[in-house]
Amino acid sequence: MNLLSVLLFVQKFNVNHDNMNTYASILLWVVPGFMVLMTVEALYGHFTNKQTYSFMDTLSSLSSGITNVLKDSLGLVLVILSYPYILDTIAVFDLESSVMLYVVAFICIDFASYWNHRLNHKVNIFWNRHVIHHSSEEFNLACALRQSISAWIGFGAFFLIPAAFFGVPAQLITLLAPIHLFAQFWYHTQHIGKLGFLEYIIVTPSQHRVHHAINPIYIDKNLSAIFCIWDRAFGTFQEELDEEPPVYGVLKPVNTWNPLLINFQHAFNVIQDAYNTSSFKDKLRIWFMPTGWRPNDVVEKFPRNIITDHNNREKYSPNYSNFMKFTAIFHFISINFLLYFFLSNISIIETDLRLIFGLIIFISVFGFTSLLDLQSWAPFFEVIRSISTILILYSINDYSLFLNYPTEFSLIIAYFILSSLISFIIIFNKNHYLIKFSNATS
Repeated sequence: MNLLSVLLFVQKFNVNHDNMNTYASILLWVVPGFMVLMTVEALYGHFTNKQTYSFMDTLSSLSSGITNVLKDSLGLVLVILSYPYILDTIAVFDLESSVMLYVVAFICIDFASYWNHRLNHKVNIFWNRHVIHHSSEEFNLACALRQSISAWIGFGAFFLIPAAFFGVPAQLITLLAPIHLFAQFWYHTQHIGKLGFLEYIIVTPSQHRVHHAINPIYIDKNLSAIFCIWDRAFGTFQEELDEEPPVYGVLKPVNTWNPLLINFQHAFNVIQDAYNTSSFKDKLRIWFMPTGWRPNDVVEKFPRNIITDHNNREKYSPNYSNFMKFTAIFHFISINFLLYFFLSNISIIETDLRLIFGLIIFISVFGFTSLLDLQSWAPFFEVIRSISTILILYSINDYSLFLNYPTEFSLIIAYFILSSLISFIIIFNKNHYLIKFSNATS
């Protein structure tokens, strides 16, 4: 699945406050629904002894969702090819508003999703837009929220040429895109088996488990979003085999819970390889070669760990004290409050404050997930982050948002004060048996 990044241009083709406000309002209803479903799945796994959730991996997935929601709410994308432009240029038919028009539009959106998704899997630099979604070594509803913030260039309208050909209005694409988007959430689960004849019509949990697997037979298979006909027609379909249980993740493990690092890790690796290779030709073509391709001289000088035996891989799993687990929950709940407060009031937040507040949330996610990675510099970063944010907020507390919500403003300040205190405790007691911040990964 390639949530939001697949049809990012649809929501941003006419970026303005009204579009972003509407999107933020939708998220305030949809996200709690997702949380309820994830809770049900986790409880089901617990009571059936088939748990598919792990604590820190889940927090990482949900934190990735926070960054994606924030990016899209802020409209951080540069559209280089818009659907309305293509529609005005090549429309041949002008279908009247009817059920058929909605069906054609939805099918065209799904067709566009398949090819955009396939591009992300097959081309080296485009993989950076999508690797975050595959980075979890678990498979559950939470990993559906691992979504990209690195898709800054909007060109997906190119894949909607069929919709433009039939004259599908841009407003209809905008209406159906979120429905198509959220309909991809449910099949990220291990608790639903094969669904009989539906396996020949729609994408099912079984098919999507294949898509997320690193087993050689499953790599780059089942790229469809809603209708599996595209995989069957274009040669990318693979059935889930009983004798080959899926193993989840990516071949180059990310080894971090930090979604901002995961989002740009692959791009950084490609940049490094382009710089280090002695071949000018390779410096140019590395960007557009198949995903994972590296110049020969770079492979020899700078080898990277790649999983070759998927059945015996070790998951990223640092050891945590109860104190660190409490710290993780404290930050996660507090940052969610920041996000909820931001989305609830986005319509009255001035543009410059939106960017400031958004940056504060981004940096907060970066800081707290760096703590989860047990980075030695993370507590110091957290102290600087917290104190700096307090100073910034007090310097801009005359904005109407803060004047209208003094209690919420005080709670936000309290979060950053407590965050700095917790970080000081870690700095001066990191080896204490109740904290154990310096534990090595297992």
